Amino acid sequence: MRAEFKTVLFEVADDHVATITLNRPDALNAFNQTMLDEFADIWNRCRTDDSIRAVVLRAAGDRAFSTGVDRKAGRERHPNMWAEEDPGLSLGPRQNRVWKPVIAAVHGMAAAGAFYWLNEVDVIICSDDATFFDTHTSYGKIAALEPAALLRRLPFGEVMRMALFGLDERMSAPRAHQMGLVSEVVERSALWPRAHELGRRLASKPPLAVQGTVKAIWDSLEMSVSASRAIPLHYAQLTRDDQADFEPGRGGDFEVR
Repeated sequence: MRAEFKTVLFEVADDHVATITLNRPDALNAFNQTMLDEFADIWNRCRTDDSIRAVVLRAAGDRAFSTGVDRKAGRERHPNMWAEEDPGLSLGPRQNRVWKPVIAAVHGMAAAGAFYWLNEVDVIICSDDATFFDTHTSYGKIAALEPAALLRRLPFGEVMRMALFGLDERMSAPRAHQMGLVSEVVERSALWPRAHELGRRLASKPPLAVQGTVKAIWDSLEMSVSASRAIPLHYAQLTRDDQADFEPGRGGDFEVR
């Protein structure tokens, strides 16, 4: 199934994997207001369509995954700064209550507002040409929202360095892998096939169990230590042996193949 958008390609394959491709390569896949609006629609589809069990997020073109907001086209800004909304409300899967697993396949530059996506996906893989950096301070802007959320993925010192040095430094793919920002580095030609393979594997698992796992782990980030031990128990109890997506008769909690 294909859906028509102006800034994004969206397709759902027969294996229950939805593929979202940022499709503004001439603008380095920077987001404008149209892309913000289209992502709000796309995440709603991903959340409510049960034929979608996993999502792959990738980008067209050779140079960049995304360089953040389109500084030429801009986006709609409310005249009252206290009424303005964060772009992450449209771009982030978690802020749109999508609990289906999302895999990001990053190539080229991933900068600044690109972290609105990367901070909220579940698995990040990248090609060996990928670089990660934050341009805000180089343009006289305060780096705040993206690095604050990035603290869930990287140590404080790494986030602070990226936020402060702007265009002067870029985190390489090997360094991103070393620090745990990405879980796998592959050759550029293998990036998209590998991302879809991972998505297909996740889509083949019982969907309620996978989505519950995603939600339980993300929710625990905002809990105290005691709550993160007690509350996830209720998630596990929701997928008892008699639930619809459980495969019975395996002689225990799991079967090794």
